[in-house]
Amino acid sequence: MDVRPHPVKNQPRHRSAKPATSGELLKPHNQPKASDALPLPLYFTSGLFFTMFFSVMYFLLQRWRDKIRNSVPLHVVTLSELAAILSLIASVIYLVGFFGIDFVQSIIRPSPDSWEIEDEDKSAPCGQTLIMPTVVSENKKPPTEHNYDEILKNMGPGSISNLSKQKNKNPPTSSDHMLDDDDEIVKMVVQGTFPSYALETKLSDCNRSAAIRREAVQRITGKSLSGLPLDGFDYESILGKCCEMPVGYVQIPVGIAGPLLLNGDEFFVPMATTEGCLVASTNRGCKAVYVSGGATCVVVKDGMTRAPVVRFGSAKRAAELKMFLEDPLNFETLAVVFNKSSRFGRLQSVRCAIAGKNLYVRFCCATGDAMGMNMVSKGVQNVLDFLQTDFPDMDVMGISGNYCSDKKPAAVNWIEGRGKSVVCEAVIKEEVAQKVLKTTVSALVELNMLKNLTGSAMAGALGGFNAHASNIVSAVYLATGQDPAQNVESSHCITMMEAVNEGRDLHISVTMPSIEVGTVGGGTQLASQSACLNILGVKGASKDEPGSNSRVLATVVAGSVLAGELSLMSAISAGQLVKSHMKYNRSTKDMSKLTSS
Repeated sequence: MDVRPHPVKNQPRHRSAKPATSGELLKPHNQPKASDALPLPLYFTSGLFFTMFFSVMYFLLQRWRDKIRNSVPLHVVTLSELAAILSLIASVIYLVGFFGIDFVQSIIRPSPDSWEIEDEDKSAPCGQTLIMPTVVSENKKPPTEHNYDEILKNMGPGSISNLSKQKNKNPPTSSDHMLDDDDEIVKMVVQGTFPSYALETKLSDCNRSAAIRREAVQRITGKSLSGLPLDGFDYESILGKCCEMPVGYVQIPVGIAGPLLLNGDEFFVPMATTEGCLVASTNRGCKAVYVSGGATCVVVKDGMTRAPVVRFGSAKRAAELKMFLEDPLNFETLAVVFNKSSRFGRLQSVRCAIAGKNLYVRFCCATGDAMGMNMVSKGVQNVLDFLQTDFPDMDVMGISGNYCSDKKPAAVNWIEGRGKSVVCEAVIKEEVAQKVLKTTVSALVELNMLKNLTGSAMAGALGGFNAHASNIVSAVYLATGQDPAQNVESSHCITMMEAVNEGRDLHISVTMPSIEVGTVGGGTQLASQSACLNILGVKGASKDEPGSNSRVLATVVAGSVLAGELSLMSAISAGQLVKSHMKYNRSTKDMSKLTSS
């Protein structure tokens, strides 16, 4: 027998006629509804007026749009438009009246189809009655002493231990009782009568919801998730923030490289990775930088971008908006409108690109210690709403037109920058190159030219003039709660090496125009990632200087990339790459024995 919540839509309303005796549910009686007076079936009438509303609205919008483009006064109405307006008014009256009345009734008096009254439940304070959702079976009868054994039997072996304990007491008469049993909820999720995405809302217990969803997935797929950890994670911390419908969490080991001596400060860099040698190699690069006197890093630009795409009826109108937006006299007005979205969002520049009738507007703004995508998007929406007054024929096709450009390799980010644009440099002494890095300055300079510069050019690289910047960026991003997908543009990097001090020492630099990081919001608020930010000294927002924590984090990313580039290039130059990976990146266990056992 399938036990599931009783459907409540379009069922007759009823009210209790007399007090119920102990353990007895009140019998409903029919009560007429306003919709019963309709001459046609309810679904047919509602569908008719819904169709009329949207069809007429679309027709009128198209006509008014054409009038605006052709400079025809809006008050000049044709016969067909007049008929459409009358139809629109009629459909609005029906929809507001019908659904509005039903909504008000549901607020004043909940539908008894889904709620029944039990007599003086022991859990109710001061003898008050409880209103509880009704649970009925397919034959629309609530569980009783006579059919309760049958319900338990159909639930399957090993299920409903809680309900079995209640059998000798009062049998369950509400869905609240069913929600007390995990196995029954799993059954309903598997059958599709209880949506998986609603578990957290209905149960108000995120950890329990994850466990139930996990079991449902295993039953549906027939595959085990035993290797995926479930316990030991605070699922409430990600609700509505980081991940939906969780069933566990993935373990990624975190290593520490350092100390990295950067701008006179020491940083121990957390790196989350599953690649052997990466942390060890970066750590060696940090040592070489440290004993050589440290690295210097500068943030040369700080601004997140968002670029909506708008369309006009002609290329001329698109060009007019372009000239308006790029006029310095209008910038202050645009900034005032934009900056209303946030205390920290400050518009910095507006640049446009035109393609026929389409205009791409690239807004750039400071975002404090947040990475800032949501912040800049809200500011852009404010500006678009403002522009609609002077450009009523402007159609906003999308809040993002890919001219931003987010999570995609793009020349606009490589040239103009996005997020934090950073340059980092260090001078590695000759004896350090020989003793720590096991190579020579001349060999590193030549390899960098042939590999990172010429080789990348031959490959047609876009922002990829480096050895493995994305390796370090991804590891630091995962450890500190950044958006890992933004590794795409954040790893844009050009590595430069040249001999200095009469050829004895090595000058190395990395230039990274699009490091997109934040120390508040997103995954930075999770416990593990927050701990990694804390060890760097950049946890949360800076109270003294808004934005300084995120800028320091960007310099740490660039400094770590420099250390990683230095170490990997040295390993390749000295012929140590394959040997080190075979030593640290391969398991020495006999997998055949593990499999056979």
